[in-house]
Amino acid sequence: MNRRDFLNFLGKSVALSAISPLINKASTIQYINQQKIQGISPSKIDDVVLAEGLKYQVLISWKDSINKKEFFGFNNDYIAFIPGKKSNEGFLWVNHEYIHPLFFSAKPNNQKTLEDVKEEMRNVGGSFFRVYKNFKTWKIDLNNKFNHRVSALDKITFDNNINIKGSSIAIGTLANCSGGITPWRTILTCEENYDMFYGERNLSDGSIYKASYDVGWTKFFPFPPEHYGWVVEIDPFSRKKRKLVSLGRCAHECATVKVLKDNRIVVYTGDDMDNGCLYKFISKSQGDLTHGKLYVASLQKKKWIEINYQKHKVLQKKFKNQIEVLTYLRESAKLIGGSELDRPEDIEIDPFNEHVVIALTNNYSKKDMHGSILKIQEKDGRHDSLEFDYETLISGGESTGFSCPDNLLFDKSGNLWFTSDISGSKMNKSAEYMSFKNNGLFVLIRNGFQAGEIIQVASAPVDAEFTGPCFSPDGRTLFLSVQHPGERSPSKEKLTSYWPKQKGGPKSSVITIEGKLIDELINF
Repeated sequence: MNRRDFLNFLGKSVALSAISPLINKASTIQYINQQKIQGISPSKIDDVVLAEGLKYQVLISWKDSINKKEFFGFNNDYIAFIPGKKSNEGFLWVNHEYIHPLFFSAKPNNQKTLEDVKEEMRNVGGSFFRVYKNFKTWKIDLNNKFNHRVSALDKITFDNNINIKGSSIAIGTLANCSGGITPWRTILTCEENYDMFYGERNLSDGSIYKASYDVGWTKFFPFPPEHYGWVVEIDPFSRKKRKLVSLGRCAHECATVKVLKDNRIVVYTGDDMDNGCLYKFISKSQGDLTHGKLYVASLQKKKWIEINYQKHKVLQKKFKNQIEVLTYLRESAKLIGGSELDRPEDIEIDPFNEHVVIALTNNYSKKDMHGSILKIQEKDGRHDSLEFDYETLISGGESTGFSCPDNLLFDKSGNLWFTSDISGSKMNKSAEYMSFKNNGLFVLIRNGFQAGEIIQVASAPVDAEFTGPCFSPDGRTLFLSVQHPGERSPSKEKLTSYWPKQKGGPKSSVITIEGKLIDELINF
């Protein structure tokens, strides 16, 4: 991306503020005297490699205690920070996405016992615990009464007691990838690749087919696949939980929340699969996500199309009612003209111009190997508008230095941070990905003489990816998940990664990153 293109992305008002230092004498001198922010080169080292001026600490790893009885789960992903009463303390919610049998019983599915499966079920869902900063180090308060786990064994109701495949209660939440947080301090955790646990239903004949990576839970727990693939709202303090039927069912990657001027809520989410769609939910009233309207994006028409059984004859021919339409969301959305995108993953809203920024990771079927970042500009800047413009912000590839964008995050100064998600089966193996080496963390600089530059800030351990980036309220600490190091190991005796060595790795972990480079970026 060149400077002109980047400033166009920022929008006129922000672009002027971004270039104003260049036409202000004092600021010009400041930038001339300022040392250039340097990134790192791609790395294959089995460690978290950071740019100069940054350091990391492991906060918590798989199997670590969060209280006297419960432990931190496997393959942590999304992180949400709920501020406490003081600036240096609060609560973390962390998602746990999926298990890898090698690190559990290592048995084939047909040899797993009931206890083997239950142990795997206890390791997905989410963790909630209090954190505080003691001098320069973040620590976990193991004695806090609110610390607890949510797993695939918990009973969770569907909102408004809606009956889904014979029950208003589902057992557990799983495949918890990314998420969101509401103004009333509840967590939205998204059930993404649920088909690896309970398969998916073939609508043509009603049969259930298994994903290529099936963990074998249906042997003891033959739950219907329709009980999973929802956005789950959790009050981490009261521990109340419900699956939000109103937001539909698909491989939800995230649930990004925007509050409208009248205090109604907008939630953006995407279906993380090849040719998946982009969705927007607008609540009927403030403080309630159980009633409202769900829309799918049509890029061809530049419109949001309401997913409504009563308004589309094509839906009436296929389904019995609105609940069925929402249960089989991806089929419904495409029937009414939803655009098929290249794996829409994380979504963030630019805090300076309100643009909606979407990571499109890749799509092998369309030969889109490196993905892109899409920008949507809602008409008149209103997030409840049904019209929009869009353009590609930036495409991945060797010319831009990154591939397969996944999680996104804006910092206080509007810099766009993002992670990469090159598949472990192709990372450092397939020719098109060799130059990128291990997965990384990147930042698109917004201000100063480096505006528009992309630098790599960190490199992940072998086989791992960075997920769930989240800043502390003051913007000076980056919480980051290091997910599935050593995932491609052929056996426990031949591990590809030993990170973190101090925790007897490989273990998924949450780390904290701090240092001069972050301070320089957020203080422009």
